[in-house]
Amino acid sequence: MPSLTLSDIAEMLHVPAPAGHAQTTVTGMATLADAGPTDLSFLGSDAYLKQFAATKAAAVIVQKRVKLPRDVARPVFVVDDADLAVARVLERFAPAVPRPPVGRHHSAFVAPSASVGDGARIGMNVFVGDGARVGKNVVLHPGVYVGADVTLGDEVELHANVVLRERVTLGHRVIIHAGSVIGTDGFGYRWDGTRHQKVPQIGTVIIEDDVEIGSCVCIDRAKFSATRVGKGTKIDNLVQIGHNVVIGPHCIIVGQAGLAGSVTLGAGVVLGGQSALRDHITMGDGSMVAACSGVAEDVDPKMIVSGLPALPHRQSLREQAALRRLPDLVTQVRKLQEQIDELKRAGGAS
Repeated sequence: MPSLTLSDIAEMLHVPAPAGHAQTTVTGMATLADAGPTDLSFLGSDAYLKQFAATKAAAVIVQKRVKLPRDVARPVFVVDDADLAVARVLERFAPAVPRPPVGRHHSAFVAPSASVGDGARIGMNVFVGDGARVGKNVVLHPGVYVGADVTLGDEVELHANVVLRERVTLGHRVIIHAGSVIGTDGFGYRWDGTRHQKVPQIGTVIIEDDVEIGSCVCIDRAKFSATRVGKGTKIDNLVQIGHNVVIGPHCIIVGQAGLAGSVTLGAGVVLGGQSALRDHITMGDGSMVAACSGVAEDVDPKMIVSGLPALPHRQSLREQAALRRLPDLVTQVRKLQEQIDELKRAGGAS
């Protein structure tokens, strides 16, 4: 089991080591409620101060904005970003991911016309098709399918049962988790009077460097040209990306989001879970969509939208607040109508 001293952690986080506790050892991380005397924990909000007071953790990473009591005796690391600090420490505690050994499992098939770089790990029942190019130190876990003329950059890792259809290109250090399919035909049909005529999807998919894709993600190939995912983008599980979508660099797409064909996302766009984007819309750089929202129109850079249909977030909140007041407003209108009716009757009687 890996272990770190508090001095090691202080050096990693670029903060002072807790006085008198530099050589205290921790062997893992846990929540405040679950932490034991050999665990490191974290505090990112004032809402958890009661748990902080009761925790048994050996030390705690604390967000700078949290107002700690003056009499804190427990060792703490005060940082600007507790989540980022936790991520750095977790890298040291993370167990190694089981990977196939360097070389090729005897059950794997690699086409004679394919090329495989040095240090590649090709696991059980992997298929690598004609003309495929596999870079250096690539890891192909059991059951991976790499189609004809696929290109994989260096240090790519494809987990179990990932499927890359023909002519797909992945950059360097791309990670794709189990069960995802890249390069399925785009959903293109045209009614010819008697049936839905399939529109051939002859384009490809390009995944740029340092992209990570979750499990059971589907990214469709373009009708022509390319569906593209920009460098550094991170895609959660169960996301659908339609044909000819262009995703800019460093976007975040959360689980169950759906992007219809020819959507364009700028740099640093964030899509909340279960959000849906209609075809041919453009989202500007740094824009955001709240969870469970439906976007039907272009979104300006840095704008936050929410709701169904999605509107600027503040406007959406105002409309939701107004809807919550609607029953009371209906009651008031009825009372006013009754008063008006009484006045009319009184006027008629006179």
